[in-house]
Amino acid sequence: MTLDIRYNNHPADSKHYDTATLRARYLIERIFAADELLLTYSHHDRIIAGGAMPVTADLSLPASKDLGTAFFLERRELGVINVGGRGAVVCDGIRYDMDRRDGLYVGAGVKDVRFASADPAKPAKFYLNSAPAHQAYPIVHIPPSKANPRRLGSPKTLNERTINQYVHPAVCRSCQLVMGLTVLAPGSVWNTMPCHTHERRMEVYFYFDMADDVRVFHMMGEVAETRHLVVANEQAVISPSWSIHTGVGTSDYAFIWGMCGENVAFDDMDFASMADLK
Repeated sequence: MTLDIRYNNHPADSKHYDTATLRARYLIERIFAADELLLTYSHHDRIIAGGAMPVTADLSLPASKDLGTAFFLERRELGVINVGGRGAVVCDGIRYDMDRRDGLYVGAGVKDVRFASADPAKPAKFYLNSAPAHQAYPIVHIPPSKANPRRLGSPKTLNERTINQYVHPAVCRSCQLVMGLTVLAPGSVWNTMPCHTHERRMEVYFYFDMADDVRVFHMMGEVAETRHLVVANEQAVISPSWSIHTGVGTSDYAFIWGMCGENVAFDDMDFASMADLK
């Protein structure tokens, strides 16, 4: 396992960051690598985000000195969504087959978590979010048919999209992790606008299903001090609680969002007026 540590910062600091520094602080450029577990530990609410891509061998969540626990999920919960070929997640010996876009919630206390692919030629790509947890909740397998869909936006505003809530009170119980998958309709490019903040929760965006020449301009920063990151396929952005949340692509795309913090209320957002954006 490779664990990249990212420290948090005061919002005023980001006003002075150049492009290279913004990318170093907030962009996760590599999520998947063959037969590797690549994770990023952010001190923004101590979320862990990354990917497991088993090809020739299974991968497992190891113990880490950085967590200070005997095993990875001793005091953590985990959300998994497969964005690759067919595979499986094995939790303490119990196997959960995972088709493309299947999700899995794994509660605290599970000691052994392993990831496997059904076909090395078409490996699974397990995108992971993990947050600290104070209570154990049951494991729940969440195929797309069991996710909670919310259809928002319109073609006129270029943000027609379906928000599929996976780890969410409407689907399963969790301590603080909320996670889902949003798909934009053809012709739509904004993942939300007007933008919003939520001081109570941070968020990580993982962009995927993008052609090689497609990019997303992920907006961040304070309402009156906006910044942006140019994001390619299968890259992720750490979005602090004080930052605006929105982005626009050069074509339609999909993204997985994961949040943790004070609550699990998806609609707990503070929308910013277009007149206040700078």
